[in-house]
Amino acid sequence: MNEPRPLYRIAEEGAELGLDAKLAFLSDPASYRSAPAEIARRETHMSWVFLAGERVYKLKKPVRFPYLDFSTLGRRERACRAELRLNRRLAPDIYLDVVPLVDSGHGLALGGAGRPVDWLVCMKRLDERLMLDHLIGAGQLRPHQVERLVQVLARFYRGAAPTFLPPAVHLADLKASLDYNRRVLLDRRFNLPAGLVWRIDRIQRHFLASCGGLIAARLRHRHIVDGHGDLRPEHIWLDGRVRIIDCLEFNPRLRIVDPFDEIAYLSLECERLGAAWVGKMLRRRMKTLLRDGPADALFAFYHCYRATLRARLAIAHLYEAHPRTPEKWPRLAMHYLALADRSARELERWLRTR
Repeated sequence: MNEPRPLYRIAEEGAELGLDAKLAFLSDPASYRSAPAEIARRETHMSWVFLAGERVYKLKKPVRFPYLDFSTLGRRERACRAELRLNRRLAPDIYLDVVPLVDSGHGLALGGAGRPVDWLVCMKRLDERLMLDHLIGAGQLRPHQVERLVQVLARFYRGAAPTFLPPAVHLADLKASLDYNRRVLLDRRFNLPAGLVWRIDRIQRHFLASCGGLIAARLRHRHIVDGHGDLRPEHIWLDGRVRIIDCLEFNPRLRIVDPFDEIAYLSLECERLGAAWVGKMLRRRMKTLLRDGPADALFAFYHCYRATLRARLAIAHLYEAHPRTPEKWPRLAMHYLALADRSARELERWLRTR
């Protein structure tokens, strides 16, 4: 069995030295015209994020994965501009600009004259206490806030561009993802319960083999759209207005989704955080507003598939040479597998009675 590619590796020739200089510069409050008191730096799989007073600056890592390529300066610039354009669909006042990091001849500078050595997305800083995951964790989320979210999502999906991907291609993509999920989750180094993984995988494949026509019909009726791609509670800000950030800008194929696939994904994440009622309300209201809700079995498949995918993404952190919080990922993967198993059993009961 070939080992999956690691989640992170520097892909740019000689990038390590230049990268250190960039990170040091962007971590210094004196580098910013607004002169913030301090800079908080956060790292994700694909970016470094710098919290600078009322602004946020995102620097993309020079990485190359099977599904994205940020390995050159030009590719990172294009990705930054795509991120700005696509995220303005659901957060137009949050995504402000793409800013060059330049070599001025006297050192690095944010913007101004000089040779661009990298690019950053500049955003307004949001109050994290009003993000959906924080509201759930604090027990402060109310139905009227979920209703505002529903209205925004319904309006977005009604206006989203439908895709014309051939059903065979879309189904092949799903099957390839199932293959990858199974391969990672069954890696013996992770010591996940193989019987559980095999059972979930078998039921998902049975559903696709016997009921793939339900997904094909969604494509034929133009219900598959260019969506958000990563609709999670930590990307949703609820105040007087709703803003949704951090869509998947780097790979259009990963944004080709059934709106109810994204709703199942968001429902899954809310359930994981202890707020299953949010997912139930989202599904019920979206079926009313979009008037094209899929069969219950298809929604259960979406929920099961997303839970398995999230289990794979969690445990795959351990492929890194020095993973952050290594004790976290097996627990999180098991939590997702338990949620996937619950949906798989629902799918299995439906398959037996059809």
